[in-house]
Amino acid sequence: MRNEAPAERATTATTTEASPRPSLGERRRDALRLEIAREAVRLFVSQGVTSTTGDQIAEAVGVSTRTLWRHFPTKEGCVRPLLTAGLDAATDQLRHWPPDTGLLDFLIHSCRHGRLPSADPAVLDLIRMTPTEPALRAVWLQAHDDALPVLTELLARHSGRSADDLRVKVHAATVNGALRAAAEDFAVRFADSAQASEEDLAACMHAALQAASEGVPY
Repeated sequence: MRNEAPAERATTATTTEASPRPSLGERRRDALRLEIAREAVRLFVSQGVTSTTGDQIAEAVGVSTRTLWRHFPTKEGCVRPLLTAGLDAATDQLRHWPPDTGLLDFLIHSCRHGRLPSADPAVLDLIRMTPTEPALRAVWLQAHDDALPVLTELLARHSGRSADDLRVKVHAATVNGALRAAAEDFAVRFADSAQASEEDLAACMHAALQAASEGVPY
């Protein structure tokens, strides 16, 4: 990974076509799923995961329990939209990654210039629960596992290699793991701070990605 400063053109798309705008129905569905996720986290934090039921989550949102289960298979799965939002934003931003800019610099540049989501208190609460709540941990890890093929394809396209290339797969897994470690570290370190900034998040990302770029020096 190169360490030269990213050019200002890092803010523009290179060869990726614009994604079609979601339909009104899709936007409403996504908004409802996000509302369900936020209410689920609020209840999990206030009364614990075990004590929270699907009925309570549905009631808090104002939908039927049947509607809730139509969107999510389990109560823990309700939080998935919050966990995938940051990953989706990161992978979407990588579609604008210029060919002459290092990955480390590009991601840090994107974070520091507000092109990635800012730290969401609900997401941080959720990540802090994952070490002690196996079902939530499974959702968190699955979100990263689902993002891995997307990262692999983006790295393959940028490098001109095949997505089946073992080196590309390892690099994608390394970036994926670094992003997860950075999010978990940030959530824990700023658990008692309401003043955590985008610069703090960028610093965590930088440290994690810098460590990833060093390989395995042991």
